[in-house]
Amino acid sequence: MRNVYTVKQVNAYIKNMFTQDFMLNRIYIKGEVSNCKYHTSGHLYFSLKDESGTIACVMFAGQRSGLSFRMQEGQQVIVLGSVSVYERDGRYQVYAKEIVLDGAGLLYEKFIKLKKELEEMGMFAPEYKKPIPKYVRTVGVVTAPTGAAVRDIINITRRRNPYVQILLYPALVQGDGASESVVRGIRALEEAKVDVMIVGRGGGSIEDLWAFNEENVARAVFECSVPVISAVGHETDTTISDFVADLRAPTPSAAAELAYFDCRTLLNSMQGYQERLERAVWNKIDVNRAKLERYGTRLQYLNPESRLRDRQQYAADVQERIQSAMEQKIKDKRHRLSLYLERFHGLSPLRKLNQGYSYVSDKEGKTLTSVSQVKQGDSLLIYVTDGTIEASVQNTKASSYGADTDCEK
Repeated sequence: MRNVYTVKQVNAYIKNMFTQDFMLNRIYIKGEVSNCKYHTSGHLYFSLKDESGTIACVMFAGQRSGLSFRMQEGQQVIVLGSVSVYERDGRYQVYAKEIVLDGAGLLYEKFIKLKKELEEMGMFAPEYKKPIPKYVRTVGVVTAPTGAAVRDIINITRRRNPYVQILLYPALVQGDGASESVVRGIRALEEAKVDVMIVGRGGGSIEDLWAFNEENVARAVFECSVPVISAVGHETDTTISDFVADLRAPTPSAAAELAYFDCRTLLNSMQGYQERLERAVWNKIDVNRAKLERYGTRLQYLNPESRLRDRQQYAADVQERIQSAMEQKIKDKRHRLSLYLERFHGLSPLRKLNQGYSYVSDKEGKTLTSVSQVKQGDSLLIYVTDGTIEASVQNTKASSYGADTDCEK
């Protein structure tokens, strides 16, 4: 009996044949886009056709990183992918991984290969990226001397910072010898010790931009000691030099804006800083003036001169009280003295002598108050008001009321 197979078995067998075919697992297909549909799931469904036929294609959402533009009807493209069978429908289709516009297929494959090699070597690593200096005086530019790129850079420079000096190395940016010319320009400006370097050109096809995808240019950019800004083509264009450079700019104009600081912005910032500084200084002055006034008030309260005046006034008051007390004391003493003088005057021996009394002493001047102090023959001195009488004791006689003495002159 002959072998009988189900539809599923046949489709699976055919799919296995496609899978085992090495060429069909990685194939470039060129054609015109038709029936292009972007599904809400993110998948892209389209067909490729030429004058003789049509083939269905699908690019799943996970592969969309391989598409750098929006596909449209009628575009000529080259699709990199694999051909396999969709078992449910029993039809074969292309499962796209990368899609480029026609004319760039082989170059794009070369681009991907070199990009992968350099990335594995670490030439795209962030740790090797040099910072772009904020303030520069000299900028080197490697580009065509007559292209739109250099004119854009010059115009941006004049507008943003006319004080920056531009050193232009006129390089070939496409065609034979372009990559070598760009390398020479990078090394020449590095020797000129510019502050930052712009390497790039205006837009074009992948063939026009290919000099900046060459390995020698990539290595020259990577090895350059001066920070390099890559500015090749338009924003949608990507080259190897963009990955190797210290900074990528979408356009040459954007590169100029990234390389130069805007002196007007700087002046405005400086003016703002000046105003802030003035406000801060005046606020500080006001605060310190208020402190000074408080300290002045405290100093006046605690001023030694003020305290000295108070002490002086107190001393003057004390002195006045002391003087007044002394004068009163002297007055009192004088009064008492006058009383004592009056009393002494009543008891004065001279007054007694004037009243007829006399004062008697022995010849040594010792006062005699008793008859027992003398004996017969002693010499006596009798003091009267107007002089002294010398006498001698003839006889003594004691009495109870006083002494009666017979004397002989």
